[in-house]
Parts: sequence; structure tokens; C-alpha cells
Amino acid sequence: MVNKEEYRKKIINAAGKVFSRYGFKRTSMDEIAREVNMGKSSIYYYFSGKEDIFKAVIMYEANLMRNELTKAIKSVESPVEKMERYINVRMSTFESLSNYYNAIFDKDLDHFDFIEKIKARYDPEELAILRLIIYDGYRKGVFRVEGSEYTAMAVQTALKGLEVPLFWKKREVDVLHRVKAVLDVLFHGILRK
Repeated sequence: MVNKEEYRKKIINAAGKVFSRYGFKRTSMDEIAREVNMGKSSIYYYFSGKEDIFKAVIMYEANLMRNELTKAIKSVESPVEKMERYINVRMSTFESLSNYYNAIFDKDLDHFDFIEKIKARYDPEELAILRLIIYDGYRKGVFRVEGSEYTAMAVQTALKGLEVPLFWKKREVDVLHRVKAVLDVLFHGILRK
């Protein structure tokens, strides 16, 4: 018996590669069918069309991102390590999940309702996580910051700045070195002590 969910996952994974390669507009159902090695009509049994597949790809990548970040911060106790792990995993995962990233930041895709819902959830979720890490560090006497909300906003803004080269897909930019520099400023500042 054919497992419908298995085939949906197979199509989502294959379509993710095609969307990543060509973008939403230039991807066709024929290219997705070729990548998954199925007939185009067979794909319509599992999805209503290209937009439906794209939505499934974005939701899959969003869940993958959330799971990776949750694992990263739960795997350590120290607030410093939590912040380091969160930022490093966030940036390296963003780099590998180009469809999710493009859906969040590509203005040409704004007309999709599901992307607006993702965007509306993305920033507040991230701010909440950062605030918790910062508050935990303050409570444990590790961070000297009292106002976790504005500090979380500042960290999030710095992270968004690091995302720009990913959006341009300039691979000569070493994101992890930039992350290290941001972490250094975050934890040690720029003033001599």
C-alpha cells in the first residue's frame, strides 16, 4: 500500500531543491516532476499546484528551523552558550534553508497569505527566545543587562544585518566569521575595561 505522507515528503524535498535553484516564479511543475521522478499528474494527487507545494516546502523548512533552534538552546545550560548556540545555529540553518529565508524576505512573494502569517510570527517568536536567554543570563548574574526587551531587539537587528549576504547568495562571505565578530562585541563590548 502506498503511504501518501511518504510521497508528500518526497515531493516536498525534491521541490525544495528546485525552488532553491530557480526561485518560485521560474520553477515549473514539470521541473518538480522531473526532480521527484514522477509524472506531473501524479503530483496533483498530493498537491493542488505549485503554490500548494511551495507552501508545504516553506512550512517544512520553518519547522526544521524551529526544531534546530530549540535543540541548540536546550542542549546547554549557560546563558552565554545558549546565546552562542542560538546565533550560530540560526545563521547556519538560515544559510541552508534558502526557500524559507526567501519566503520571509522576498517582497515578490508578499502576495501569499501564508507567508504573511509566517512573517507575523517570526519576529515576535525570535524576540521572545532572545529575551528569555538574556533574562536568564541576568537572573544568573552572567549578563549585566537589566532590560531584556531592548537588548533582544538589538541582537535581533544585528542578526538581520548578517542575513543580507545570504539573501544575495554571495558565497564568498564567511557568515560564521561575521557571527563571531558580533558575539565578541555582544559579550565584550568595544570599550576598554
